[in-house]
Amino acid sequence: MELGIGMFGDLAFDQVTGKYRDAGVKIREILDQVKLMDEVGIDVFAMGEHHRPDYAVSSPEMVLAAAASITKNIKLASGVTVLSSSEPVKVYEDFSTLDLISDGRAEIFVGRGSFIESFPLYGYSLNDYEELFDEKLELLLKINSEENVTWSGKLRASMQNQTVYPRAKNDGKLSIWRAVGGTPQSVLSAAKLGMPLVVAIIGGMPVQFQDLVEFYKQEYQKAGHDVSEMQIAIHSHTFVSDDQAVVDGYFNNYKSQMDRIGASRGWAPYTKMQYEGGRGRDGALFIGNPAEVADKIAYMKEIFGITRFIGHMDIGDPAHDIMMKSIELFGEKVKPVIQNL
Repeated sequence: MELGIGMFGDLAFDQVTGKYRDAGVKIREILDQVKLMDEVGIDVFAMGEHHRPDYAVSSPEMVLAAAASITKNIKLASGVTVLSSSEPVKVYEDFSTLDLISDGRAEIFVGRGSFIESFPLYGYSLNDYEELFDEKLELLLKINSEENVTWSGKLRASMQNQTVYPRAKNDGKLSIWRAVGGTPQSVLSAAKLGMPLVVAIIGGMPVQFQDLVEFYKQEYQKAGHDVSEMQIAIHSHTFVSDDQAVVDGYFNNYKSQMDRIGASRGWAPYTKMQYEGGRGRDGALFIGNPAEVADKIAYMKEIFGITRFIGHMDIGDPAHDIMMKSIELFGEKVKPVIQNL
């Protein structure tokens, strides 16, 4: 089973100055952190896309390209590419270029995303929310699998016998995963298309997603895809420390981000009880010492049969040295347990 780390590039808010932390500093820290991930044997790094003042990264491709030049083995993925408001030709061009820079390490996680600010920013209507994604996914997959593309849709100009360059290393084919938040229709679509699946489990109890994952497996097989090629990942909030005081203190980072997002979504303030409940064996937070985190990931393997776990690790913008230690423990203490499952 592969072990990965995901980030959104969270920026802490300074109550005194009324400003978010400097995005340039954050991005340079992320690159230091990815370099360490590569050194300690983490398999995948996934960089998210947001267009808000509280996140540093709006262009994952740029950060991943920079990371490619300072790493050797780690796979570099978007986490996620908000495909509904992106141009499929440009997405393929960017990631095929990344694939060539990194010598075949690029991946794309496509999804609708949990924020919608990119729609008005790029001039798309939320009335076309579903159709935009479906149409653009169809085009991206066609570009990925065919040298010469002929395609037509309703919301984008047609293509007639055109080729998108440069082509990725593996006969032009990139690894494209479907990222979902729990919608059965999205899971069904991924299964029918034979796409690897990433399930974001960030609240409640992971076991509640068991039926959804089983549904994917059944529909994947029903569609005639090779079961030996099936890939399923979970993406969940994660933080590792062997210092209980650091784990307890991380609540403040976590709460700050949950409350900032929750304020616009009508959520009640995040509580310490929720934090501790999520950290329990049946909760969705993979936060604790290396043994606790490894045990919960092993439990995910048991109930889902996952082939990859991605720990989302920068919520609330923890200090750089604390992040580096979390990454180090994830690679040196958690991964040896997981790779022997």
